[in-house]
Amino acid sequence: MTTKSDSSVLSRRSLLRKSAATLALLTAARAALPNGAFAQSPGPEVTGAKLGFIALTDAAPLIIAREKGLFAKHGLPDVEVLKQASWGATRDNLVLGSEGNGIDGAHILTPMPYLMTAGRITQNNVPLPMKILARLNLDAQGISIASGYADLKVGTDAGVLRKAFAEKKAAGAPAKVAMTFPGGTHDLWLRYWLAAGGINPDVDVETIVVPPPQMVANMKVGTMDCFCVGEPWNAQLVQQGIGYTAVNTAEIWARHPEKSLALRADFVEKNPKAVDALLMAVMEAQQWCDDFANKEEMAGIVSKRSWFNVPKGDIIGRIKGEYDYGNGKVVKDSPHFMKFWRDAASFPFKSHDSWFLTENIRWGKLAPETDIKALVGQVNCADLWRSAAKTLGVSDIPASDSRGPETFFDGKVFDPENPATYLASLAIKHVA
Repeated sequence: MTTKSDSSVLSRRSLLRKSAATLALLTAARAALPNGAFAQSPGPEVTGAKLGFIALTDAAPLIIAREKGLFAKHGLPDVEVLKQASWGATRDNLVLGSEGNGIDGAHILTPMPYLMTAGRITQNNVPLPMKILARLNLDAQGISIASGYADLKVGTDAGVLRKAFAEKKAAGAPAKVAMTFPGGTHDLWLRYWLAAGGINPDVDVETIVVPPPQMVANMKVGTMDCFCVGEPWNAQLVQQGIGYTAVNTAEIWARHPEKSLALRADFVEKNPKAVDALLMAVMEAQQWCDDFANKEEMAGIVSKRSWFNVPKGDIIGRIKGEYDYGNGKVVKDSPHFMKFWRDAASFPFKSHDSWFLTENIRWGKLAPETDIKALVGQVNCADLWRSAAKTLGVSDIPASDSRGPETFFDGKVFDPENPATYLASLAIKHVA
């Protein structure tokens, strides 16, 4: 027979057992999620998202976040990182969205979310509002030249190509220069470099679009004279003896922004906690990628058939700052290696986006009357980055949305507070 006193003892014992079990569960949860992804209950609105990527080294943070379980750590175990055939395919799949068997976001050329939001590159010019959440990297794209121009030893000065290109045009076969998407970063680096050397990319050459993984094959069969693309394709060109690197784009603009992580605006609006978790996972992956102790493993992971399907040797040298340009120039410790986290690489400075929009106005991809500040304010989510970084415990959060005036290799200065003065200083630009 159980007395009232015995019942009280049993109740207390039961309560203690339940309390101990609850404490153990909470301790396990904190161990699994040390950065407090679920500090505000409940957790993310969804458990996953579909993110596109192109086989380029600067997609590594998304791949590492998936491979290392960082998305799962922050409550998003079902994030998919899906290979895209081209930047055009990336755009089309973003328009479809995951509900239409497309994607929710992507590793993307920084100007593309702006061009999509403005309806400049979408079917029937229908705008697709996009949001940039983070930058994925700084520096380390490349402009490569076919081996037929080896004797010119082309470097930062594109002017040495003027005579050869003029002769080709006079003969009825203009030089073909390739980039990866009109108005994208590679297009803008190539155009800036050519124009600084006195070559008008709209008049003196024929500009063509080639997806990144197809650049080397096209150069091999002689369908282009030079191209601009990200790694590992410039290094692969050198490895195969087909051409050489004229310039690392960081030699055009040191610590320049490159790819971004962007999502459809409707996904961001519907899933703020999931976006916060996604950002934290990507930030952790960027920190991991930036650690030189992890470079060998990173190269091994992204080189796999399921990701890039290229030899590890095409990747590993340049991510360590070891540059064989393929023209006799070898730099063992280049400061222009790809940055994923250092130098505030992950923060989406609005001043940088202003430059991309200004250059797209320069080349006729955006209307001259485009309100740069308003468009940047619509797309750039630096505030969401700061919020996620604070939750993650990041200490060096940029206080300003601007990195200030930027100086290029030819002495030109871009002041984000006065884009018009910068545009007026440029001798070569699009003529409508």
